[in-house]
Order: sequence, then structure tokens, then C-alpha cells
Amino acid sequence: MFSSTHFLGPRRPATTVYRDVGATTSLDGASPHKLVSLLYEALASQIARARGALARGDIAEKGRAISHAVRILDEGLNAPLDMSAGGAIAANLHDLYDYIVLALTVANLKNDDAGLGECARLVETLRDGWDAIASHAEAANRVAA
Repeated sequence: MFSSTHFLGPRRPATTVYRDVGATTSLDGASPHKLVSLLYEALASQIARARGALARGDIAEKGRAISHAVRILDEGLNAPLDMSAGGAIAANLHDLYDYIVLALTVANLKNDDAGLGECARLVETLRDGWDAIASHAEAANRVAA
């Protein structure tokens, strides 16, 4: 599902992109599964930050948080999808990530908290599902090592 090269664009390792999008958790020794989990966590945090800023009327901060969320989606989650090996799951994730980017953009333009809430629920569902398969991913990593 995810590219085995761990590069996002020309010579940009996934860990570099993760740091670039502002994650503050140590990445040393983190499994690919854990990295994606951290990206979902950072994404949810940015959407919550945007909603808080919107509620306070801080439009500039809302825009920064949404921009950050879009970068996490585009560079951290969507770019490393391996469309040929990932099959329907990768294609569906790609489409869902694109939908969330569009929904975030529209919510930003319209100052729409309901739209941001929809994005937050979608990300929560993705994060919950991803975390639910953690034990299977850890077992696969042990077998591969």
C-alpha cells in the first residue's frame, strides 16, 4: 500500500517530510505503522487547532492550521501510497485524502466549522482503524526482521 522507497518526491525521506509538517514526537526507531499513526495524530491536532481558531475569530491561525493539515495529507499520507502494490485500499485512501483536502479547503474559504467537523470525524475514523491494526503490523514487522 505504501511505497517501499520511503521517499516523497526527489530525495525526501518520509521522516524528513514528517518533521517538515511539524510533528514533535521522536521518530528514532519508529515503525512505518507508527509513523502513519503519528501523522494521523498530527492531522487531527491541526484540524482541532483550526476549529479553535475559527471559534476565536483568529482567521490567520485557522488558515495556518488548515494549510498544515493539507500538507500532512498531501506530503505525509497521500504521496507515499504505492498505488500499484496497494490495490483498491491505496486507491480508496488516495480518494479519501483528496476529498478531505477539498473539504478542508472549502471549510477554510467559507469559515465553516461543520465542514471542519466532518474532516475531523473522517480523520478520527481513519486513525481508529489504523490503530486497530497495530498488533497485526507489529507482528508483520517482527516476521520481516
